Amino acid sequence: MTGAERREQLITVGRGLFAERGFEGTAIEEVATRAGVSKPVVYEHFGGKEGLYAVVVDREVTELLRQMRTSLTPREPRALLESSAIALLTYIEASPDGFRIIVRDSPPGASTSTFQSIIGDVGNRVEGLLAEEFERHGLDAEHAPMYAQMLIGMTVTLGQWWLDTRSPDKDTVAAHLVNLAWHGLTGLHADPELRT
Repeated sequence: MTGAERREQLITVGRGLFAERGFEGTAIEEVATRAGVSKPVVYEHFGGKEGLYAVVVDREVTELLRQMRTSLTPREPRALLESSAIALLTYIEASPDGFRIIVRDSPPGASTSTFQSIIGDVGNRVEGLLAEEFERHGLDAEHAPMYAQMLIGMTVTLGQWWLDTRSPDKDTVAAHLVNLAWHGLTGLHADPELRT
């Protein structure tokens, strides 16, 4: 096996273990054993568990961010909501282990990109579109950042639930998410108040 092939093998083994057990529950010894190499080989390629984890997380974040940015191209708000929901669910469907890894917290002191960077990127885009829609409908655009976070939180939480259930199918889940978000947004009151 070449050095590059060995590195890819170690990344694949590490990815599986991190998804299964998390960062804290994964040991370099087990990565080495499953790959059929000695611990020094893992250290040679990654410097330790933190280095291997950083590579795994970086790859997953890069792929999810690519898919989410691609989905954020429609200008019409409902199309944007639909494409974003489908993009996240498609990523989860294709890469359940990757999603499990990136929604967990990074180890203390890690300098890798995290799921929060993706959420921030998507949130900024959604916030801008919501502000435009709020202004068009006579609502206070100052609240757009808060609503963007609500939509993103709802979507991510649904994604975590669907990761384990996988039922109903992706398109049905996305349609229901859009149904709740869209009809909830179209019925917003200018000055909402609690009734209790």
